[in-house]
Amino acid sequence: MSTEHFIPLKTICTHYKIETTFLEGLQDYGLIEITTVEQSPCIHQNHIKSLESMIRLHDDLNLNFEGIDTVLNLLERIEELQSELQSVKNRLGIYEKF
Repeated sequence: MSTEHFIPLKTICTHYKIETTFLEGLQDYGLIEITTVEQSPCIHQNHIKSLESMIRLHDDLNLNFEGIDTVLNLLERIEELQSELQSVKNRLGIYEKF
């Protein structure tokens, strides 16, 4: 396993000024995956964008883990519906040309 794509929790906590307990809570709730690399808990770099969103939801809106999970699920559903709507518009566009 390549360790270059993992960021230690200690680095993340320092950079974002958060406690490790917050990250552990996110993991306990199933919102992030913490992987141990060389005896150090880490997060894969591909998950940083979603982690930043969770931190903003927690800090800016004062949401707990359940609230963060709900908002993320709603945002995912909105993206799915927007994609579906675009697909329907594309199919209808074929008939508008006639």
